[in-house]
Amino acid sequence: MARLSLNPIGLHRFRPCFQPSHSATVYPRHRHIKFPKFHTLASQTDPNLNEKDNPSTKPPQEIRVVVEPSSSKEETTSSSVDSAELPQLPNKDISRKIAIASTLAALGLFVFTRLDFGVSLTDLSAVALPYEQALSNGKPTVVEFYADWCEVCRELAPDVYKIEQQYKNKVNFVMLNVDNTKWEQELDEFGVEGIPHFAFLDKEGNEEGNVVGRLPRQYLLDNVDALARGEASVPHARAVGQYTSAEKRKVHQVVDPRSHG
Repeated sequence: MARLSLNPIGLHRFRPCFQPSHSATVYPRHRHIKFPKFHTLASQTDPNLNEKDNPSTKPPQEIRVVVEPSSSKEETTSSSVDSAELPQLPNKDISRKIAIASTLAALGLFVFTRLDFGVSLTDLSAVALPYEQALSNGKPTVVEFYADWCEVCRELAPDVYKIEQQYKNKVNFVMLNVDNTKWEQELDEFGVEGIPHFAFLDKEGNEEGNVVGRLPRQYLLDNVDALARGEASVPHARAVGQYTSAEKRKVHQVVDPRSHG
């Protein structure tokens, strides 16, 4: 009978080895944390697992890597840069100043266009045709009775100048100063009571109509155009606007008998 010899002293040399089954393999768990608007990158296999620990019978483990969005500091910096690039809207004071400047500019343009600064009654009388010559050259004539102190006359001077430049080759333009005693007879003949008084004469010197005072420029333009075309009458044979009374005239002696002023 064989003896079984036990060596209690040598038992510590043999350590039990327990090989866990593949079914007991524990895979790391993933913590699901909600982050607003996080970006994720997916990988098919876990690079930390060995081929032995990852049997072919089990589908590969998917690992997701969370990419955190940019920090709030970076967002603040980006927002500040974007806002700096945007144009600043003008405030109410700047808008009000711009509106006032535009209004003044438009008003100045209107006044400049309406009055045409630089044209005066003196300029018109200097280029006007003498009355006697106008009655003898076979052309229709526009006779204006005026005075240097007449405000309405000065106001209408630019309109008269424009029309004169347009029709000067077809129509005579004569200026008679009511302060000059030389024209007393003409004042009575044409019945001048207010100035400016525009008398429209045909080629023979016969009066076809008259316009008195401040009226739209079109009145004067229509009548002059009718004279230039040889019409038998003018569209505005009798029209009266705001005028200056001729009784205020300052009568003076004629210095030059040939003067038509």
